[in-house]
Amino acid sequence: MKLLRELSTTRKIMLFFLFAVLVGSVLLSLPISHAKGVSVSYIDALFTATTAVCVTGLVTLPTYSTWSVFGQIVLLILIQIGGLGIVTVMSGFMIGFHKRIGIGGRMLIQDAFNLNTLSGIIGFTKKVLIGTFIVEGVGALMYMTVFIPQFGLKGIWISIFNSISAFCNAGIDIISDNSLCDYVLNPMINLTSSLLIILSGIGYIVWWDFIGVIKEFPTKKFKCFRDLTFHSKIAITVSLILIFAGGFLFFIFEFNNPDTIGNYNVFQKMMVAIFQSITTRTAGFASVPQENLTNASSFVSLILMFIGGSPTGTAGGIKTVTAAVLVASAIATIKNKDETSMFHRSIPKASVNKSVAVIAVSFAIMSISTILLCFITNADIMDILYETVSATATVGLTRNFTSTLNIWGKLVIIFTMYLGRVGPISLFIALNSQKHAPNAVKNPTEQISVG
Repeated sequence: MKLLRELSTTRKIMLFFLFAVLVGSVLLSLPISHAKGVSVSYIDALFTATTAVCVTGLVTLPTYSTWSVFGQIVLLILIQIGGLGIVTVMSGFMIGFHKRIGIGGRMLIQDAFNLNTLSGIIGFTKKVLIGTFIVEGVGALMYMTVFIPQFGLKGIWISIFNSISAFCNAGIDIISDNSLCDYVLNPMINLTSSLLIILSGIGYIVWWDFIGVIKEFPTKKFKCFRDLTFHSKIAITVSLILIFAGGFLFFIFEFNNPDTIGNYNVFQKMMVAIFQSITTRTAGFASVPQENLTNASSFVSLILMFIGGSPTGTAGGIKTVTAAVLVASAIATIKNKDETSMFHRSIPKASVNKSVAVIAVSFAIMSISTILLCFITNADIMDILYETVSATATVGLTRNFTSTLNIWGKLVIIFTMYLGRVGPISLFIALNSQKHAPNAVKNPTEQISVG
C-alpha cells in the first residue's frame, strides 16, 4: 500500500485499468460466464476483458453466442467501468456512501479526466455520473421501441446493453455476429446509436458549458456559440466538420458500391454514410461490412478512427482538440506567425507541445503494432492497418480480421488496446520518471535544417 501511495496519479490510473482487465479476465474464464456448450480459452477471456475495459469492441469470439447472461453482465460492468473510468466509478461509490475524497483522490479524478484544476472536482464527478445514467437510460428506452417488438422481454436487456455500449463507445452488442448490419436502414437504431455516440464523444466539459449557456438565456442576449468556452468551440466545430465531411466522402466513394450502399436510394445512402462517419470516431458499431468498403473509404475511416472523439468523453483517439491544435500550429508556422491561434484566441505553447507528444506516441504505438502484425500474420496491409488503428484509438471496427488472429496476434492487439485506452500522454508521463531541477542549466541552442 505504501508503494501504491508513492506512485504518481498517472501510474495509479494505469494500474487500476490493468487490475480491472485481470479481474475481468478471470471472471470471463469461469464456466459460469460461458454459454451452454461453449468453452473459452484464457487468452480469449483476457482479450474480451481488455476490449471491454478499454471500450474498444474488437472481439475474437461472437459476443451474443459465447457468453451466458452472467458473462454478459460481467462484460457490461467492465464496459461501464472502462467508459467512465475506474477512478470515476470508485469515486461515485465513495460519494454515494458519503465518504470523504482526499486530495489524492481528487488528483486522480483530475488526471482521469485530464482537467486543468481541482476546483469543483467532486461536483463535476457527480454531474458526470448522473448525466451518464440519464442519457444511457433514455437511449435504452429508444432502443426498446425496436428490440422489444423483435425479441420480446429479452429486448429490454438487449436495449440496456446496447445503450451502455454505444454511450461508452465500446461497439460490443449481443444481437448478432455482424454488429448492426441487420439494422442498416432502421432509422431509430441509426438515430439512437448516433446520438449516444455523439453525446459521449463530445466530452463532459462541452455538456456543462452548453447547459450553462442555455441557462443564461432568459437573463441576457442569447448567442449560444459565441458564449461557449474556447475548448467547446474547438470540440464542437471539429466534430461537426469530421461528421459531415466524412459522411460526404463515404457517400461519394460508396455511391456505386453494390456491397455497401450502391443499391439504396439517395436518402438511405446519406443515412448509412453519416452513420459510418460517426461510428468510425471510436464507437465501433458497423452497419455495413467494413471489408466491403472501397480503398478510398477505408483510408478515410483510418483518419477518422485515429482522430477519435473529444477530451473528457468516453471516446478514444488522439482527440479532436489535439488534431485541431496541430493543424492550427502548422498553419501558423506556414504563415510565419509567432503564436498559434483559433477563434481569435491564442493557444498556449504547452498545449501545442502536448498535442505533438500525444500524436507522436499514438503514431508510434500504431506503427509498432502494425509492424508486429505484418511479421506475425502476413495478411493484407489494409486489414492490418484497420486492426491496429482501431485498437490504438479504441474503436473496435475490423475488416473481419480479429477472429483470424493467432495467440501472438491477440497479444499484440491486447497490448495495443491497453496502451490506447490509458492514453498516449499518460504513458508518456508515466514512463518519463526522470525529474529535472527547475533551475537546471540549459543546453546551448544551435540551428538545424528542418523540412
